[in-house]
Amino acid sequence: MRLNKISGYLACAAVLMTATSCEKNFLDRQPLTSITEENFFNTPADLDTYVNGIVNAMQSGGVYDDVSSDNTSIYLAGSTHISMLSGTITPANIGGWSDWGNLRRINFLLDNAGKATGDAAAIRSSIGVARYFRARFYINKIKQYSDVPWFSHAMTSEDPDIYKAKDPRALVADSVLADLEYAAANVTATKGNKTRIHRWVAKSELARFCLYEGTYRKYHAEINLTGDADRFLTRAAEVSKDIMDNGGFSISGNDATAYRNLFISTALDGNPEIIQWFQSSKELNVANNTHTVLGYQWGISRNLMETFLMKDGTPFTQTPGYATKQLTQVFANRDPRLAEVIATPGFETVPGQGAYLIKPSTGGYDQIKFYPRDPALRGGWVLNYTSLPIYRFAETLLNYAEARAELNLITQADLDLTVNKLRARVGMPLISLATANSVIDPVLAAYYPNVTGANRGALLEIRRERRVELACEGFRYDDLKRWFAGQHFADPQQGIYLPGLGAFDVTGDGIADIAIVPTNSSPITAVAGSTLPADISKIVKYPLDDRNANYALSNGTSGYLVFKTDQQTPKSFISPKYYYQPIPASQIVLNPKLAQPIGWQ
Repeated sequence: MRLNKISGYLACAAVLMTATSCEKNFLDRQPLTSITEENFFNTPADLDTYVNGIVNAMQSGGVYDDVSSDNTSIYLAGSTHISMLSGTITPANIGGWSDWGNLRRINFLLDNAGKATGDAAAIRSSIGVARYFRARFYINKIKQYSDVPWFSHAMTSEDPDIYKAKDPRALVADSVLADLEYAAANVTATKGNKTRIHRWVAKSELARFCLYEGTYRKYHAEINLTGDADRFLTRAAEVSKDIMDNGGFSISGNDATAYRNLFISTALDGNPEIIQWFQSSKELNVANNTHTVLGYQWGISRNLMETFLMKDGTPFTQTPGYATKQLTQVFANRDPRLAEVIATPGFETVPGQGAYLIKPSTGGYDQIKFYPRDPALRGGWVLNYTSLPIYRFAETLLNYAEARAELNLITQADLDLTVNKLRARVGMPLISLATANSVIDPVLAAYYPNVTGANRGALLEIRRERRVELACEGFRYDDLKRWFAGQHFADPQQGIYLPGLGAFDVTGDGIADIAIVPTNSSPITAVAGSTLPADISKIVKYPLDDRNANYALSNGTSGYLVFKTDQQTPKSFISPKYYYQPIPASQIVLNPKLAQPIGWQ
């Protein structure tokens, strides 16, 4: 989920001192009559004012979930991607392809910025911010459709090219690269206010895009760009190293609390790890919905839980009896970040008012990363006032390590500069390149069978570290796509393990807190020869076989919590078709020159 902006002045950008209504932004009107080249775009201040409108219209807040990926046990609200995996999405019923007005807004500035006179650096900076947002716009289009029409100028309904055919991905990606290179070179370098777009933000997006495009080309033979992958991977490593050497950023703190504070603080400007952040503020009337991460519509998957290492650096999946460990046992001697992602037994939403009870209907591994710990910052629906990271230095380090590994150039020094800094923060053992490449985790190797080469083990561990460090920050969906690991979107996910029916302690105090009982049992009916506690005030009854319940146990009356939607409508991933989203049929009626993406023709 992305940040919700509830401020009226943010919802309607004050681009000009005119009586433009919030109900219909003047930039979406055709023809553009509210401003003209004659009365605007004359000074750097004009450009800055217009750019602020673009920022307010297009700047997203932080992401605080990994729904629709293998990091999530189930997403009760559903999504377009989940519907696709269920086979119900077609060009006739899909939405999208309707946000081109944002691109026109950007291109209108770029078409007219050349007439401004004054401080040349300020003019270039405004142009750079606009090109940054044009790049972001097209990055999203590439991810959805691969080939898309590239428009470098503002189109009107009279322009003959408005209904042109799609341009090839190679052209669009190189155009995005050019935009981001310009932004990285020309946007102001100040970090005084890290809520704004500055040069290191542009460089962070440049590195992120180059890693995405480079790995996508490397692993996706269907787009016929494999031979050009290294150009993007090399640039990803170069830009990441520039940020590392010259950006002045560093990993914050030396414990799990420092990691937690990245996601629950009211202000992040002073945090050395933050490159850009989105400010939530009661005074500014800007809030978010981060309290919904805990027990609302999704949970964390068993698969992600098992990816976190033991405290000694060994895989959890190599621990004797790991497969039948219950909720009160899986956190013992683990990577401290696990307890910052999933609610531990005894976690309290309000200190001193009793332990939180897990939600079996979403699997029992409930997310707490991003959950506002201070009750004063939780005001209800879209009324939470924690601020959220947009770009943070940890991602830069992981981008550099992955790019170097994909290029088969990774060294021990690279690992020490990147992954090992993240592990050191939470007291985890450091990675040895030699050990990683010689002692490969078979679970990781089986999960990513297309990873090969001399540095296979190191790359697998970098992927583990990325998944763990960036959990619930919105990266996992794109990561699986670019790695050609889409088959895992269809994996039936699981929740906690329960040894049988009955009452269970999930808060760690030795007293039963919830009961899993047959439909017709009362909470204190004997189950499997035992009697449930008489103090039913602490018993939450979830009828196991109720046709209205959305979950079951994998072995019938014992096992992992599984979800009936996966049993009734099994998901399937059709490769390479489902790496792309179809264009709505109605849009192809309007423009017959458009062709459906790979697999959807």
